[in-house]
Amino acid sequence: MVYLEVKVPQTMQTYAAIDIGSNSCRLKIARVQQHQLKVLHEDREVTRLGESVFETGVVSPEAMAGTLMALKRFYRSVKLHGTDQVRAVATSALRDARNAQAFLAWVKSETGWQVEIISGLEEARLIHRGVMGEPGTQGRCLLVDVGGGSCEITISERKRIQETVSLPLGAVRLTKEFLPSDPPTEEELARLKQFIVRELRKAERRLSALRVSLVIATSGTAAALTEASQAMRKTTGRNGRTRHKPVADAKNVRRLTTKLTGMSTAQRSSIPGIGPKRSEIVVAGAHVFAELMERFALPGFIYSGLGLRDGILDQMLAEQDAKTTAHQVFERERWQGVLATCKRYGVDPRQADAVRQHALQLFRDMQSVHELPPEYGSWLEAAAMMRDVGKFMNYQGHHRHAQYIIANSELFGFTPQQRAIMSAIARYLGKSRPDPEDRTMRPIPPEEFSRVQRAVVLLRLAVALNQDRASDVLKVTLRVYPKRVLMELSPGRTGAELELWSLRKEGDYFREVFRRELFAALA
Repeated sequence: MVYLEVKVPQTMQTYAAIDIGSNSCRLKIARVQQHQLKVLHEDREVTRLGESVFETGVVSPEAMAGTLMALKRFYRSVKLHGTDQVRAVATSALRDARNAQAFLAWVKSETGWQVEIISGLEEARLIHRGVMGEPGTQGRCLLVDVGGGSCEITISERKRIQETVSLPLGAVRLTKEFLPSDPPTEEELARLKQFIVRELRKAERRLSALRVSLVIATSGTAAALTEASQAMRKTTGRNGRTRHKPVADAKNVRRLTTKLTGMSTAQRSSIPGIGPKRSEIVVAGAHVFAELMERFALPGFIYSGLGLRDGILDQMLAEQDAKTTAHQVFERERWQGVLATCKRYGVDPRQADAVRQHALQLFRDMQSVHELPPEYGSWLEAAAMMRDVGKFMNYQGHHRHAQYIIANSELFGFTPQQRAIMSAIARYLGKSRPDPEDRTMRPIPPEEFSRVQRAVVLLRLAVALNQDRASDVLKVTLRVYPKRVLMELSPGRTGAELELWSLRKEGDYFREVFRRELFAALA
C-alpha cells in the first residue's frame, strides 16, 4: 500500500480524549510539541453509567444527569485549554444500553460532541496503543484491562497485536449481576466464579499458551489491587515498581481477594488504594484478576496508568502528523484490518490491488478536479480493496452486501462514520447512484454527500480500467483541462477495447458530478 501524505498540523495543536466508561468518565488533554504529546490536564469522575444498564438494560435518568454533569465540566476544561480537536468514545455500558442514542443526543446538544460508541475489540486496540508507551513492551506481553463493563485481554509482540478478546467481565457489571449482598454470600460467590471461569475458558481457546515476559494491567481495579497488595506486603510503591518484578504478584492478589470478599463495603474502603467508591465493586474485579492469573499461570502484573485515553490521543496525533512513527503504525494497523477482511470474504488481493492502484492514481492525478480531502485517499483505497466482499454472500446484489459488510465489520482504526463512508463508496458501483435518502447514506453527515459522490466516480473509473484482467494491468496517463479530462490508455497484450467501452459508459455520470467531459483513447 502507498500511504498518502496527510496535512501537517499547525504548531502546538491541542487534543482532548474523553472516555465515557461504565464506571467512570475520564478526560486527558495533550499538546503536540515536536511531534510528541505533552499532557496538559487530566480529570476523572465516577459516574456509574453502567450500573442501571446492567440491571435494567437502559441508562437511568439519574446516571445520564450525573454523567452529563461530569462531561460539562470536561467541556469547560477543553475550552479553557483551547483544544483544537476532541474525540469522545463510549464503551461497554452504551454498547448494551437500549437508550444509548437518546443519551448521546443529549450529550451532543449540551456539548456539541459526537460521541462514538466503540466495540470491545476497538477498545482493546486503543488501550494497546496507549500502553505501548510503557518500557519493556517491545517483547511479548499480555495486556489486561478490567473496566466497569468489560475486560479486554490482548497479546502483544514487538508492539503489534497478535490476539485480542473482549469479555463481559467488568467490575460494575459483575457486581450488579452477581453480588447483591454486602458482604457477598457463598452462593453469590459461587455463581460469580462459575461465570468468570466460563468466560475465561472462551478466551483460553483464543489465547492458547501465553508464554509472555510481561503482564501489564490498566484501569482502576488494577490500580486499587496494586496499592492494596503492596500495603499488605508492607512495602513502598517505589520499592515494588521495578521494571522486571511484578508490582502485584499472583499470591498476594489471591490473598487480598479472599480478604476483601469477607469484608463489608465500609471495611474495604479503609484499605489503602481502595476508597469508598472502589470498595463497592472491587470484589468482583479482584476475582477476575485472581481467576485470570490462576488459569493462565501468570506471576502477577505491573500496573500502568496509561490506557484508552492515551491510545485515543496517540491515534489523533498519528492521523494528523505524517512525520510521527505513530502515523506509520496507525496506517499499518488499518491496512492489516482491510486485508484481513478481504481474506475472510474470499477476495483475491492481486485483482483487488490493481483496482486500488488505479483508484489511487486517479485520486492523485485528478486532485484539481475532485478536490477531496487527503483522508479520502485512504478510504478510497480501502473501498477499492473490499468492494467485492459482498460476493461471499451472493453475487446477485453483491454491492449491497459489500456495503453492509464494510459498514458493520471490525476494521481497526476506522470510526463508524469512516466505515459508513467507505461502504457507500463501494456500494454505488452498479446501476444505482448515491441518494441522500438512501439507507446507505443516512449515517453520513450531509456535508459529506458530495464528497462521497466524487469518490464513487473515481472508484467506478478504476473498476472500468480493470475488466477481469489477471495480470495485464493497463497503464493510464491523465491530462486535465479546464473543461475536460483525457485518459490515455497504453494497451497491454490483450488490448484495451473493453476498458475503453467501460470508461465511455461512465461519461454521463462523470459530467454530472464534475461538470467536465471525459474522453478515453488509446495512447
